[in-house]
Amino acid sequence: MSTELLIAVVGGGLAVLGLITFLARRPKKELNRKYFQAKWRELQKGLKQKEAWPLAVIQADNLLDEALRRSRYKGKTMGERLVSAQKALSDNDAAWFAHKLRNKLVHEVDVPLNQKEVQKALTGLRQALRDLGAL
Repeated sequence: MSTELLIAVVGGGLAVLGLITFLARRPKKELNRKYFQAKWRELQKGLKQKEAWPLAVIQADNLLDEALRRSRYKGKTMGERLVSAQKALSDNDAAWFAHKLRNKLVHEVDVPLNQKEVQKALTGLRQALRDLGAL
């Protein structure tokens, strides 16, 4: 095989590899902050009534999931997307606490909530949304 042909084959292979790497590591999509801010303000309005706390946690978790999807984090479930995004989140444990609380609220009946855990969940979700550039 001639030297020129060998260089062309190796160079072409490196170019393809570079393109694949670039596409796989493309930057996350920039989010529409106004949209997410409006949604966040809307869910906060209901927090004055204790009966609305479960819905607020569920809506906030859904908002984070929407931000993860729009940011192109991989995963079939929100849990998988949270794992994909863990390096981007400054308080991954707080986001997981909130998501687990959401799951409990959705899958169990009459889950007692106190103000402290609702605040912890919403604070964690708000921080995750900030980390993603949604808020």
